[in-house]
Amino acid sequence: VQLQASGGGLVQPGGSLRLSCAASGSIFRINFMGWYRQAPGKQRELVATISSGGSTNYANSVKGRFTVSRNNAKNTVYLQMNSLKPEDTAVYYCHYRRYDTPTAYWGQGTLVTVSS
Repeated sequence: VQLQASGGGLVQPGGSLRLSCAASGSIFRINFMGWYRQAPGKQRELVATISSGGSTNYANSVKGRFTVSRNNAKNTVYLQMNSLKPEDTAVYYCHYRRYDTPTAYWGQGTLVTVSS
């Protein structure tokens, strides 16, 4: 499985960005996709995930500001980020996992910088 993420960049506090990640290869029909992030000097943390059935899970720090969605026909997951804060600055990694195995696949990461 290969994951190709895009959409990062520099945005001012309070602004918005949309990340996209397309999966290719041997995609299992029942799966989880989503986003993790890693800020400098910190561990990688969950941002949001969504199952192939549409169930979502969010980190408390992004609830109400970020929305994860997906297009199963395109094997693509999105992250709409609104009301961005400087503490959202991180490298964002796309994630894919089959429902029946802990093996995860990761995208190359896309940098989001929130700064004035």
